[in-house]
Amino acid sequence: MEKITTVGLDLAKLVIAVHAMDADGRRVLRKVVRRDQLLGWSAALPPCVMAMEACGGAHHWARELTRQGHTVRIMAAEFVRPFRKSGKNDANDAEAICTAARQANMRFVAIKSIEQQAALCVHRLRQGLVEERTALINRLRGLRTEFGVVAPLSPEKLRRDLARCQDPEDARLPATVREFVGDQVTALDQLEARLAAYAEQIAAQARGSEVAKRLQSIAGVGPTTAAAMVATVGAPQEFRNGRQFAAWLGLVPKQHSTGGKTRLGRITKRGDAYLRTLLILGAKSALQAALRKPPQQRHRLQRWIVDVFSRIGYHKTLVAIANKHARIIWALLAKGEDFDMQRLTPKVVAVA
Repeated sequence: MEKITTVGLDLAKLVIAVHAMDADGRRVLRKVVRRDQLLGWSAALPPCVMAMEACGGAHHWARELTRQGHTVRIMAAEFVRPFRKSGKNDANDAEAICTAARQANMRFVAIKSIEQQAALCVHRLRQGLVEERTALINRLRGLRTEFGVVAPLSPEKLRRDLARCQDPEDARLPATVREFVGDQVTALDQLEARLAAYAEQIAAQARGSEVAKRLQSIAGVGPTTAAAMVATVGAPQEFRNGRQFAAWLGLVPKQHSTGGKTRLGRITKRGDAYLRTLLILGAKSALQAALRKPPQQRHRLQRWIVDVFSRIGYHKTLVAIANKHARIIWALLAKGEDFDMQRLTPKVVAVA
């Protein structure tokens, strides 16, 4: 049998499709193994390239296969898709993964450590609770609107109005509906208590990381953004520069250019939507801070923000600030630098 040099794995919950190639790109093996059989099968192989798509469990398998001496490559699914030659099924996906991993210019995802993934768990859980809270508040608004009680937009005013609705003397809602509202308010209180606990855990992550502390020196980058960046970006040196890092986060415009004519559209929204959202929210804070400060007291970055805002408007300015923050964050992560507020570029800090 020809020597296997590259293996494509299409991961699934119960079975894993395997496609193996030799050094010349010829198919050597094509099979399906159960999840509990994969490590036993791969341990018998000589060290080779093991490739898979970035999906649930990919980093776990990558760590296990790396311990066996294999070189693991994780790729974004959108980069694998063009290499699928026919209909979509597990076998064809495994072949496409194997072929894509052999490309010299392919981009790979850095393998996360157990510690990184554990740190990210609290971020994912908190984000899920935020979505649950929003859905719960919207249900409360819709429920009350059916009886002509329109809720205020302000969360604080909504809270006061919900307390008023639970008063037995308030006749705006029937007694049964008032009871339902009370149950939902209790659920809302529990959600907010859990959110506060998770937020404290994230703040503790930021306090315990020197890198996260440096990132927070950027106006608009708080503990949540800093902790999420440190946990997500394990190997910043894999990006050539800050521009590539910003593109990885989906903060650059789409291109549809041909014949030497450049056409730019909206941002690509590639990469981690959670990080991108945090950067946009931080950009709002940075913009408001720059606009509130008197012109003579603005540092260079704030002067740039105000100038961009005057030229391209609110929403595009937010994206521009988020892009700028992403580039600065990359420099701080990749080069071990500290941020000088009077400059648009980071400043190297001597390490004792």
